[in-house]
Amino acid sequence: MGGVLLYPMHMAKRSLKKATTVAAPFDAKNLAHTAIFDHAEKRDHVGSFISVEFDDENRVATYLFDANLAGYKGWRWCVTIAKVDADATPTVCDLVVLPGPDALLAPDWIPYRDRIQPGDVGVGDIVPSSLDDTRLVPGQLALPQDEDLDTSMAVELGFGRARVMSIEGRDQAAKRWYNGDRGPQAPVAQSAPKPCHSCGFFLPIAGSLRATFGVCANAISPDDARVVSVDHGCGAHSEATFTDLVIN
Repeated sequence: MGGVLLYPMHMAKRSLKKATTVAAPFDAKNLAHTAIFDHAEKRDHVGSFISVEFDDENRVATYLFDANLAGYKGWRWCVTIAKVDADATPTVCDLVVLPGPDALLAPDWIPYRDRIQPGDVGVGDIVPSSLDDTRLVPGQLALPQDEDLDTSMAVELGFGRARVMSIEGRDQAAKRWYNGDRGPQAPVAQSAPKPCHSCGFFLPIAGSLRATFGVCANAISPDDARVVSVDHGCGAHSEATFTDLVIN
């Protein structure tokens, strides 16, 4: 029959009946307890019994005990014990420590590049570059292929740099700057006599963000040497006059 093993009908029924027989639950709590004691460094690391669960055929039992381990609040010793048939001796299959429903767990892993916050990078620190950073594109993509550019324009567009900011990157930066402390909603801007775009110390930046942002060059301004929006402002505006003063 081509190597296919056939069973007579009565043998097939007998095999099916044997495979689906549910054994009676067995008691191996002491065995589980002893296994944990043998594994634990100290006896007081093993807490009280919590519960036991059996599989559908009552052949595999899972015992849970409190784990009194430093740094593992709410964790449990978990011992898996098997008994293949009524005459077999229960055997320890596995022993691990698992978190319970109220266990103290480590926070979800966050990639290093996503954990860095402003101010984290100090003197001598190196932040590895990511080749798949969506904020960047190869520098040659920023250069028009059908135009002759002078040196200053080529440098501004990114000539000589391996990568330049993508549209997505520029958009993220613009939103971050505009909604931040140097945008129009900042308290200092709300109290300013005039906006930055009319200030003599306002230096527009180059590129596609020129119409929206510039750099403050007023030494007495709180935003000196920082990027500010055109509608930001502060009390050190170049055209502020005595009539702009508010006397409380």
